[in-house]
Amino acid sequence: MNKLSLRLRLIVYFIGIACVIWITAGILAWKETKDTVDEFFDTYQMALARQLSGADWSTLASGAQKITDGLIKNVHNADEEDDSIGFAVFNRDGRLVFHDNENGKYFGFLPAAGSFIRQIVDGDDEWRIVWLQSADGNFYIAVGQEEEYRADVVWDMTEEFMIPWAAGLFVLMVMIVAVLTREFRPLGDLAESLQNRNSGDLSPLGEKGVPAEVLPLVKAMNVQMRRIESMLSSERRFVADAAHELRTPLTALQVQLEVAEMAGDDEKMRQEALDKLQKGIERSSRLVEQLLVLSKIDTSFGVYDESCEKIDWKQVIEDLRVDYASAIAAKNIDVSLEISGNGPVERGNPLLWTLLLRNLLDNALKYSPEGALVKVNVAENALTVINSGVSVDDEVIGHLSERFFRPAGQKVSGSGLGLSIVKRIAGHYGCRLEFANTAEGFCVRVAG
Repeated sequence: MNKLSLRLRLIVYFIGIACVIWITAGILAWKETKDTVDEFFDTYQMALARQLSGADWSTLASGAQKITDGLIKNVHNADEEDDSIGFAVFNRDGRLVFHDNENGKYFGFLPAAGSFIRQIVDGDDEWRIVWLQSADGNFYIAVGQEEEYRADVVWDMTEEFMIPWAAGLFVLMVMIVAVLTREFRPLGDLAESLQNRNSGDLSPLGEKGVPAEVLPLVKAMNVQMRRIESMLSSERRFVADAAHELRTPLTALQVQLEVAEMAGDDEKMRQEALDKLQKGIERSSRLVEQLLVLSKIDTSFGVYDESCEKIDWKQVIEDLRVDYASAIAAKNIDVSLEISGNGPVERGNPLLWTLLLRNLLDNALKYSPEGALVKVNVAENALTVINSGVSVDDEVIGHLSERFFRPAGQKVSGSGLGLSIVKRIAGHYGCRLEFANTAEGFCVRVAG
């Protein structure tokens, strides 16, 4: 059954339920009809027996039976329903005095005055017979009816009742099938449109004519398609940007390798080429690392969010200060820490926020002059990093968080992805990334 379509299953269920109801109604109708028929014919038999018991059978002429039989034969269709009723009159000795000339003459003498009994008549027919004693007490009256006749009447009446029911149910089933087919057609059209789509078509599904019960599913599918389209678009843009950005450092590495090969016996030239080659490899490794991190952030926020802990900002900053100890010492930079609140978020994924602060601190250390001061301030609903001695042109500030953006004339190596990573993480937690030139230096602020 589960392999059938929903439409076919509903049709089968409806037909099954209708058949069960029809059969149940038929059984109840048969029982009610049987009770009614039995009551009607019992009453009729009692009325006839009462009339016969009131007659004076002691004065019955000897030829009365023969005369009445002849009279009945002259009546048209007189024997058409010979099983419907029969009667017989017996004297006290059990001798048959009078009968209906059909079935009554086969009644056996089994007087049970004032009661109904079942009696076999004419070999194998079962009859229901009522016995009464005549008014003068000298005769016994038997009025009977064949049980099979009653059963035929019951079945005939039941059929007359059930056949219109069956016809009505048949019409109802046809209408149900037609209605179900019509109402399920939008689902079939929807499935057909999905099957006929090419793999790159992520346009929304049509919602017109879709049943209200299915509409939420269609809307959810459209939302999911928009998400998939956005993700694919992001991935395509990411791959294109990554290919573009990797082309330049790879070309530079190829050039330095060729220079090293052309150096010949010039040791100084070879060494300079190898040094540049090593630095180029380091820059390329850093770029690939940032690209991988950015790709992971773009596609795995759902996984990251499964871990939500209270952020220990002090521990995060102290760990980063240890990681950048050599860079801090090389440029004689002072890194200060001030914690006066819970930061832009109180709870989140520590790895993501460590990555965000790592990129901010890495940029601050790279672009700050020697002897500069880098201030990290964790306030209420905000995280601020200020590096002294640095300012950025106003027309450049609006592009700082764009992927692979680097200001013209920049001498410090980098990939242009650090602040893009910061913006993605901050945006996921509903925070804003802000840039500003202040009296203390260039300020990057993540506000909750």
